[in-house]
Amino acid sequence: MRSTFGPVLRVAADVTPLLIPQTGIGVFVAEMLDHVAAADGVELTGYAVTWRGRDRVASAVPPRVQVADGPWTGVVPMAARPLHQLWMRSDHPRIDHWIGHQDVVWGTNYVVPPTRARGQLVSVYDMTPVRFPQLANEHTRTFPGLVRRALRRGAWIHTMSRFVRDEIVEHFAADPDRVRVVPGGIRATPPGDPAPGWKLAGGDRYVLALGTVEPRKDLPTLVAAFDAVAADDPDLRLVIAGADGWGAEALAATIDRAAHRDRIVRLGWVDEADRPALMRAAAVYAYPSVYEGFGLPPLEAMTAGVPVVATATGSLPEVCGDGADLVPVGDADALAVALTTILGDERHRQDLVQRGRTVAARYSWSQASDQFVQLLTDVAGTDRAGRTIGGRPGSPLM
Repeated sequence: MRSTFGPVLRVAADVTPLLIPQTGIGVFVAEMLDHVAAADGVELTGYAVTWRGRDRVASAVPPRVQVADGPWTGVVPMAARPLHQLWMRSDHPRIDHWIGHQDVVWGTNYVVPPTRARGQLVSVYDMTPVRFPQLANEHTRTFPGLVRRALRRGAWIHTMSRFVRDEIVEHFAADPDRVRVVPGGIRATPPGDPAPGWKLAGGDRYVLALGTVEPRKDLPTLVAAFDAVAADDPDLRLVIAGADGWGAEALAATIDRAAHRDRIVRLGWVDEADRPALMRAAAVYAYPSVYEGFGLPPLEAMTAGVPVVATATGSLPEVCGDGADLVPVGDADALAVALTTILGDERHRQDLVQRGRTVAARYSWSQASDQFVQLLTDVAGTDRAGRTIGGRPGSPLM
C-alpha cells in the first residue's frame, strides 16, 4: 500500500535482533522489515545498538533495507545494556546522530531510543517482566521502565495480540488508541520428505518442542508428561530443540531424573534447514508455556499439518483458537492425557490438523505488513499530544 504521509515515509528500525540466532522476535522483525521495505512510499533504514555486532549490521538486514550512513554505518557503537540504563534516566544520547533525519523510529524489541523524529514506536511482545518477574532475567526486567519512559516521550506501542494490548493499557495507563495490534504472518513449513526430521530425532515418532530453553517455556512439565505417556508407548521420543537461554539447568536436572531419559533428545539450536525438517516429521507439537504474548511456533506447526497441544495461557487461546488442544499451565497429567489422545485417536488427530490449518491461514505477512505500514503512517502523523499534523488521524487497526 502507498503511505498517506507525504511522498516518502522515512522509518528507522532497530535491526539488533537480526544479529543473533533468531528466536520468535527475530523472525518477526526480519519478516516485517522485508515486507515493509517493499511497500510503496516507505524508505526503511536499519540501525543497531551494539558493540560486539557492529561489523555485521550491513550483512544482517534484508536486501531492501538501507543501512544508515554515518561514522559507524548505522551502528550505535556502545554496549546495549549500559545505554539502556542511560535511557532509563534521561533522553540522551539521542539516536539521530547515527540515523539521520527520520519520520519514525521503530524500536523493534521493547526499546525505542530518544530521538528528534516526529514519531516513535516500540514493539512490546509480552509482559513477562511485569506478570512473572521470576521468569525474567536481570536485563529483561528493565524493559517496563524503558517502555514507561518511551510513553512519556510520546511513543506509540505495537503488540501482536489483543491480550497483551489490554495488559499494556492497564499496566501503563496508556492511551488505547496509541497501543495497536498487528500480528505477524507465518513462515510456512513446506511439505517434504520426513526422513531428515526422523534422522535428527533418532526415531519416527516424537513429540517436538522447539524454542529457546528458558523457565517461561516450562519444559520440565513437558518432560514429566512425556514420562507418563512413554511408559505405555515404547517407540515414542521427546525432542527438545533450541538454544539454552537462562535457567536451562532446571530442564537438565528434570531430564536426568526422568524414567525414560534415554528417549529424550536435546538438540540445542537448530538452523533454518533443520527446523522445518523437525517440524513436519513430528507426531505432535507441544507448547507448554507459562505465559505467551503471541506464539509463532504453534502456528508454524499447524501449517505443517502437525497437531498442537498448548497451554491455555496469555495470548495462546486467542492466537491458536480451536486449532490446538489447550491444557492448564503446569498440569503434567492434563498434558499427558492430551498427548495420549492426539497420538492414539486418529479421527481427533485429523480433525485437529484440519482446524489448525484453518487457523494458521488467517496469518498473512502481506496483510500484516499492510497494517504495519498504516500504523507507521499514523505514528508519523501525530504529535506528542495526539494531534494530527500529517496523513490521517490514527485509528485502531484491531
